Amino acid sequence: MSSFDERENAFETKFAHDEEMLFKAVSRRNRMVGMWAAELLGKDDPEGYAREVMQSDFEEAGHDVVVRKLTADLGALADEATVRAKMDEMLSMAKIQLAKEG
Repeated sequence: MSSFDERENAFETKFAHDEEMLFKAVSRRNRMVGMWAAELLGKDDPEGYAREVMQSDFEEAGHDVVVRKLTADLGALADEATVRAKMDEMLSMAKIQLAKEG
């Protein structure tokens, strides 16, 4: 195998790994933000609500569907800017957690 082929293979492997880690981080973020929202809403089943938030991310491409769901569900408890800020915060936390897990 040539050095070019080895570099190409290494790049493809890294890209696949990075994409997998991002998917895991976003899923974890959605769970965490769902738990946050469930607490604000006083949900009896916060895990169930967090699963709903996680599922909403699969309805369409992008994360706006999660923002719309949370904003609609939270109403006066949190505006869109607050939801987006919390999602950013939780994504950072999720990435840190995943990095610590190895």
